[in-house]
Amino acid sequence: MRDDPRVVALVTRASGGDQDAWHELVDRYAALVYTICTRYRLSNHDIEDVGQNVWLLLVEQLGKLREPAALPGWLATTTARECLRVVTAASKTDRLATGLDDSVLFVDDAVIDEELLLAERNAALRAAFAELPPRCQQLLSMLVSDPPHSYTEINAKTGIPVGSIGPQRARCLDRLRRSGSLAALGDGDEKIGIRGGEPDA
Repeated sequence: MRDDPRVVALVTRASGGDQDAWHELVDRYAALVYTICTRYRLSNHDIEDVGQNVWLLLVEQLGKLREPAALPGWLATTTARECLRVVTAASKTDRLATGLDDSVLFVDDAVIDEELLLAERNAALRAAFAELPPRCQQLLSMLVSDPPHSYTEINAKTGIPVGSIGPQRARCLDRLRRSGSLAALGDGDEKIGIRGGEPDA
């Protein structure tokens, strides 16, 4: 993982007692913790327990991290260890009953690296999206909803003429791409994760 000055700043502020920074760290990496837990096929109750333990451990260790930028790796490793603790506490027959593959009992660094990159990418996308003007946020949210809104629905809700939705979408995506938060993600709507629709016939 590359050093991310935003992570360093958040860790520094959170270790100094800044509650907003702490909440931002939790929001930023909660999905990472959850994703690792799901690889171990834990129950929802066990996932909650592991998550609570990981965040409690982080509270204890936050000020002691030698490299604040290494926080994502620390979280991934700690989460995997906590999951292993839960899994190994169960009887062998219980593990077999859940269908847990023994290979998952070993921390796969490549998979953890992929999950870290995905968590960082998602955090950067959320940060960049929050920097957009409200009109862009509304338009892009409507385009990526499931199912996506039609151009007629977007026109009715936002007042944007149907013929202007595509160009406005392009301008919003361009602003999103130019955001400093997304500088490392590259160009392309597919990489950003937002695809446009076609105007209604």
